[in-house]
Amino acid sequence: MTEKVSTCNLLQQTETFLAGMFYWSWIDILVCLKSCFPIFTHADSSGLVQKLISALLVKIAQNSDTNFITSSSSSSSSPETASGYRFSSSSKSTPDLIKSSSSSKAWWFEDLAVLPPNIIEKVIQSLGAYGTDNNSLIITRFLLHYLKTAAQSKAINQLYSKCEYGGLADTAIHGVVTVGREAFSCRGLLWVLRIVSGCGLNKDYKVGLEKLIGGMLDQATLDDLLVSGHDRAVYDVNLVLRLIRVFVNSDEISIHKMKKVGRLIDKYLSEISPDQNLKISKFLGVVERLPDSARDCFDGVYRAIDIYIQSHVSLSIEERSRLCGCLNYEKLSLAVCKELAKNPRIPPRIAVQALISQQSKVPKELDYCNNLSASSTTQIVLYNDKDNDAENFLEENEDMKQNLSRMQWRVVELEKVCREMKGQMSKLVRRNVLTFPSHNRTLPRLC
Repeated sequence: MTEKVSTCNLLQQTETFLAGMFYWSWIDILVCLKSCFPIFTHADSSGLVQKLISALLVKIAQNSDTNFITSSSSSSSSPETASGYRFSSSSKSTPDLIKSSSSSKAWWFEDLAVLPPNIIEKVIQSLGAYGTDNNSLIITRFLLHYLKTAAQSKAINQLYSKCEYGGLADTAIHGVVTVGREAFSCRGLLWVLRIVSGCGLNKDYKVGLEKLIGGMLDQATLDDLLVSGHDRAVYDVNLVLRLIRVFVNSDEISIHKMKKVGRLIDKYLSEISPDQNLKISKFLGVVERLPDSARDCFDGVYRAIDIYIQSHVSLSIEERSRLCGCLNYEKLSLAVCKELAKNPRIPPRIAVQALISQQSKVPKELDYCNNLSASSTTQIVLYNDKDNDAENFLEENEDMKQNLSRMQWRVVELEKVCREMKGQMSKLVRRNVLTFPSHNRTLPRLC
């Protein structure tokens, strides 16, 4: 094929043909680049791939607002790339400029999305923005678009393995972490995490991205946190646990932000509670990862626990007690405390503890208060059915007599609760007298 054999032989014609590739159409360059994939090693070693990529970058520079700067040097040590072009807004732009100039997708994103990952790697390397060298937000956005397209295309998934996208995913996340802090919201970062999670992302890059997300967790919504889980789990609870840990350990987190995240997590608990594969330890981990100060009220936690117990009918009484152990009874509203005490799924001991914690919320003008001593020690005395005085007292309220035939709490504000506590308190009324000092309210085990 050389000129020694014959003039105008194939080799000379091919070189002449390729020399004019800068005049080719955009589509011709893309088709030729894509066709290099089956013979990539030979095409790359001959320099064909690099020539095509250079022609591609020229076309982008000539037909868009993307700022490529021509360089007179192609040295690897210079900031310019081997193809003679680089992005001018790599690191000099302020966050505001970056955000405004990259608000929309460039026209060439979609066209380059059809190229195989090894070709895209060559393109990014030619721009001097591969791996830790990526300081360009527009390249970062392109890579995220490329990875999203690859993840959604079944045809592409059949051609290339996920590990082939690992380097591109690492490059994209490095760009997000270094220059994308002002350009991505918490929702946007979680969207990024969803895209790159299945691309063989390096663990260190993943941790860096999660730190970025966790630091702004107060900006997230419930839908943002409902990330699909792995194995048989419906949602990725482990991710949320890691994000909460990052948020709690962040510097200078205001109490306002902490309480905002507390309300968000309570909604999240109610959403994940019906999952049959959600372990108690994971549920409790989400509750307890936040400090007590993050919640003004534990009503949301109680309702999530109730949903969990209803959805997991095989739970033992010990497991239900363990779930309720994360509640701060004093931060339950009186109405929810009544619901808890009437709930047949809640262990009786838990119901009694919750009721006792509400004594400070009961009005002082209740009837039983007239019989309390003025000292700091208060006794609530329960009489059995053999005591005529107790029987006379129970007759004062027919509804309470039907449900609590052998006990009397005489707490008017909890009257409705007491009607449902006959079964729960049956073991208490078998004793003649039970006293509970106000300074030590430890209750006997009822279950």
